[in-house]
Amino acid sequence: MAKVLVSGSAGFIGGYVVQALLARGHEVVGLDDHSKYGPVKRSYDDHPGYRLVDGDARDSELVHSLLEGCQHFIAGAAMIGGISYFHTYAYDLLATNERIIASSCDAAIRAHREGTLEKVTYLSSSMVYEGADRWPSYEGQELEVPPPLSSYGFQKLAVEYFARAAHQQYGLPYTIIRPFNCVGIGEERARGDIEIESGNVKLAMSHVVPDLVQKVLKGQDPLHILGDGTQIRHYTYGGDLAQGIVMAMESPKALNQDFNLSTSQSTTVLELAQLIWAKIRGAEVPFRYLSDPPFEHDVKRRVPATARARQVLGFEATTTLEQMLDEVIPWIEEAVRSGRI
Repeated sequence: MAKVLVSGSAGFIGGYVVQALLARGHEVVGLDDHSKYGPVKRSYDDHPGYRLVDGDARDSELVHSLLEGCQHFIAGAAMIGGISYFHTYAYDLLATNERIIASSCDAAIRAHREGTLEKVTYLSSSMVYEGADRWPSYEGQELEVPPPLSSYGFQKLAVEYFARAAHQQYGLPYTIIRPFNCVGIGEERARGDIEIESGNVKLAMSHVVPDLVQKVLKGQDPLHILGDGTQIRHYTYGGDLAQGIVMAMESPKALNQDFNLSTSQSTTVLELAQLIWAKIRGAEVPFRYLSDPPFEHDVKRRVPATARARQVLGFEATTTLEQMLDEVIPWIEEAVRSGRI
């Protein structure tokens, strides 16, 4: 088993990734500055195979020191949030994430040259396909369509350029991962969140699933959704996504390749809202909704091709949306009750 550095290890996706790595027997070093949520408790904090370092991924010397003895580096640290987050922190997302990825690559290039580091696994985003005009979006399409208009999508595309450029010039091996709409527990109110009005409910900036669940739990009727509800997404369970990331990290076939990691099931935002409504309020309460104006970069379709991950890695996301909601809704209900979100 390998020794793995995970940056952003205390984050939403990072938490699932660390858990999956430890379950596979890997030794894990986590790096996080806790800038999003503040200090958080994880079930694996006391695991003998895990060490958490409180630090900034923009500190290249720190990242380099933590890579000593590591065979793998999962570069997951980034500012990330929902659609309103993209707009509120348009510059910060671009500037901070560029500094993180440059620092990470600088450290990884040195560590690879010095010996033990075998590969960097980069976490990109489905937002690199923001300019797509045909679907499903396949690996390579990000280079054929117009670049993303959102600063977040543009920066995530830059992550992929960093990965390929570091390989081209310095021989640093890579794998690029593009998650699609991760759903799971552990996404709390961020320190920098600004509450926004959504009907009669104030919400912190977040993703569509926790936002809709909070609105229904707080009794909003009719339910406010962004846009007309026809937007198509592929909601992927955090545990499934983490398994795919670890499989891609481990697989020799993934060397210098890129993968969409996602469920193959399409769901509209309106279908999601109706399902959440039924699970919380019951079928006897009529579902009513209002459409609020969408944000500028609210992509109408985000539909991935999933064949490459299935054929090369043997990866399939099998958790259904209903199963995800059965886990997420009680967690959010308790978090709302305790004031965490």
